Amino acid sequence: MAENLLEVRNLTITPAGAEASVLHDVSLSLAPGERVGLIGESGSGKSLTAQSVMGLLPSELRAQGTVSLQGFAGNILEAKERALAKMRSDLVSMVFQEPMSALNPLMRIGDQIAEVLRIHGEVARGDIPGRVLDLLASVRMPDPNSARYAYPHQMSGGQRQRVMLAIALANSPRLLICDEPTTALDVTVQKHMLDLISERVAAVQAGLLFITHDLAVVAGVCDRVIVMYAGRIVETGSVAQIFTDPQHEYTRGLLASSDLEATDAHGKLFTLKTALSYAGPIGKAGPNDETGAGEEVAAEDEDEQSSADGPADVREPAPASAGEASIGDGSAPLIDVSGVSKHFRSRGLLLRRRSPVRALDDISFRVASGQRLGIVGESGSGKSTLLNLLSGLDRPTSGHVRVGDIRVESASSSALRSLREDLQIVFQDPFASLDPRMRVEDIVSEPLIARGIARVERLARVEEMLLAVDLDTKAMRRYPHQFSGGQRQRISIARALVTRPQILVADEPVSALDVSVRSQVLNLLTDLVDDYALTLLFVSHDLGVVKHLCSDVIVMKDGHIVESGSTEDIYAHPREEYTRSLIAATPSLAGALASAT
Repeated sequence: MAENLLEVRNLTITPAGAEASVLHDVSLSLAPGERVGLIGESGSGKSLTAQSVMGLLPSELRAQGTVSLQGFAGNILEAKERALAKMRSDLVSMVFQEPMSALNPLMRIGDQIAEVLRIHGEVARGDIPGRVLDLLASVRMPDPNSARYAYPHQMSGGQRQRVMLAIALANSPRLLICDEPTTALDVTVQKHMLDLISERVAAVQAGLLFITHDLAVVAGVCDRVIVMYAGRIVETGSVAQIFTDPQHEYTRGLLASSDLEATDAHGKLFTLKTALSYAGPIGKAGPNDETGAGEEVAAEDEDEQSSADGPADVREPAPASAGEASIGDGSAPLIDVSGVSKHFRSRGLLLRRRSPVRALDDISFRVASGQRLGIVGESGSGKSTLLNLLSGLDRPTSGHVRVGDIRVESASSSALRSLREDLQIVFQDPFASLDPRMRVEDIVSEPLIARGIARVERLARVEEMLLAVDLDTKAMRRYPHQFSGGQRQRISIARALVTRPQILVADEPVSALDVSVRSQVLNLLTDLVDDYALTLLFVSHDLGVVKHLCSDVIVMKDGHIVESGSTEDIYAHPREEYTRSLIAATPSLAGALASAT
């Protein structure tokens, strides 16, 4: 322990009453000031490892091994709660993925930071308000004085994550653990947060354990990488070594599936399964060896089932697509947005009127049938408001919205019902959009029930859609919690397509998914858009994903369209500084490789 800040030795975790372990003989170390990335997919054991270090393992899990931390006497796994609480106050802090679940919604931000300082007891009570302001300023919070009086719901996701970082660093911990701290953030906010984490960790000379599934992100923050799969450490090394010469097949597959620029001979993104059998992009030719690759392929099979499970002709043939039309090219559009503005009247304290919020301000664009249009921009740019107007969930303050033959701003209730059959949305979080009490059959068939379609036809349509999204029809009798994240998103897509819409709106559908599952879902969307002749509106803050999937793009900022055109042109020659900043902030595997070498 003289040289290492953290030592984990032979850590094995087993659920109570079970024989099989969920974490197997994990050993790792971290030196003072070192920044180590812990990477792997969901279920690989990353968070369990972090919980062990924090002394936060659930009581139903039995842990064996040793976890030692400089400044803490004894084995953390065997320590009493009082000692663990002091350790978490003095020595180690954690930044979680979702700040809204970690912040108290009933307390002002300043009070929550002050509470940590009072518990720690090293700052005089009279000095706490000034220290709170200093901490908010240190994480570059806009207007720290106003921020300390705000509640969590009044802040953006990036601001809430900055608050979590301020709380974590309040007592200058020796070790900072970040568990997926930027997964749900816009790319520019993510870049600022990563820079801020690196800066603040260096300032307090803390060690950093950074947990993520995104290799491009970890390369920009860490010195060394530990790769986990199925509860085991399968590879460890420097960022340069892991990124340029990975030794384990799982690592090579993870690298290939992270790269949105690399495709196979059929133009598809690599998944773990396809990468392991393809030599080109990962530089490791030859068949799979016996070092665990079979387990890895089997694991992906759970989430990526072959469409050969069903008949090859379950999908309708695609008619000739008009998707080559560019934005506003004069052809008859399926979607026509003309001079649309949407203003919201807000009220301040004591119900005093404030200036209207201009969520959208005089935007116009047209989308041809079969086109794949990306809509990109940061949170607050107006993307969600635009979707609400297109689907008839809200009406514009001025301007016109036409979808097909329906003028949305003046449509009747029956016309809006017809519109929503033709325009279906796939949301970011499939678990939140699926009723946990309903079986898959009922979830997917619910839109058909609303249309009064007979049960026999409903059942046939549900089976067709499940096969179309590469799920076995046996899934019909199961509940959402019995599926992985990627499978749940497939169920959401099946539900969206069961009404046979003309337009599919995908609202950040892959931002919360592991990189290999992201590749699967993007490949699936590509196939479905072709097979069902869909018009696609793909909403995202990740220009890398949009570049792969969409032919055209509009870039939104503060309720305006600042730039539009073909995806290829926008990427090659962005005219606006805002677009250039979005492209520069998008993590890429190529950039990570360049920085690693």
